[in-house]
Formats: sequence, structure tokens, C-alpha cells
Amino acid sequence: MSAKYYAHFLPKHFDSFDCLKLAPGIYIILLFILRAYIIWIMSVTNMRDHVGMIQWIFPQTALFYLNLASGVIGLFIVLILSLRRPKAQAWVRICWRKCKVLLIVALTFDLFIGVLGYFIWQLQSITWLLVHCSLVISAIVYILLSKRLTINIAEFPEALPEK
Repeated sequence: MSAKYYAHFLPKHFDSFDCLKLAPGIYIILLFILRAYIIWIMSVTNMRDHVGMIQWIFPQTALFYLNLASGVIGLFIVLILSLRRPKAQAWVRICWRKCKVLLIVALTFDLFIGVLGYFIWQLQSITWLLVHCSLVISAIVYILLSKRLTINIAEFPEALPEK
């Protein structure tokens, strides 16, 4: 990438491999995609009531299980993020280049599960569905328009020579 893409970033925006630090939006989107897993971990660590938090967030257990299924792609993206380092295997580099598409597929699948939950199984309200749609559309627009995310996808950490 040319220097004009990096012109408005300060040295604090770069990591130890001279790559631009990941866009904060990636983490927010992953939190949204993985919300069922986060709630599940929080409920498991609650010593008093293991299922109370799950039942509070997901009144219908079917919706919780469907959200776990839709979060599988998000877990794969977290794996790719954790393996993104110099001397990574070729499949990690290939998957990293496809990360935008994977995020959009994960969000679309998550929305599809929500729509199925509403129209087929009547698991949530129309208000919940509209909020869900607006969040997914906002996240997809961010993925498509974010210049920082585009730079992040184009870069891959390389080992730097020792000084």
C-alpha cells in the first residue's frame, strides 16, 4: 500500500511488526457475533445460577442454540486473529485475506437465524428483529467502507530485522 493510506496514522497506531493495529470495529463486530458464547461463558462462571443469565438474555432456549450455531464463523475468525503473526502457515494468510467476507457471511448468517426465529418459530418480537437488522446492516456498511479495516486486511505481520 502506498504512503497516502498511512498519512493520517500516528506511530502509536502501529504494532511491533509495523502493521496498523486492528480496527476497533472488528472487535465490536466479533462481540456481536459471539454474544451467545459470551453469555454462555458468563453463565457458566456464575456459581449461583448457571442458566439464569442465558434465560434472561435468551428467553427461548432454541434461540440461544441457534445463536451458538451462528457464532461458529466468529470463533473461526477469532482463531485466525490469534494465529495472525509472522511465519504463520499459508492457510492463515489465505483466511486472513478473506476476513471481510467471513465477517459479512457471519453477520448475514446471524441475521438469517434471527429472521428464522421470528417468522418460523416466533421466538422474538418485531422490535428485536428491527434492532438486529439495523445492527447487522451498520456492521456490514462499516466492514465495506472502513479504510482502516481495508489496510488491516491487506497487511500481514512479517518478522522485522533486529536493530
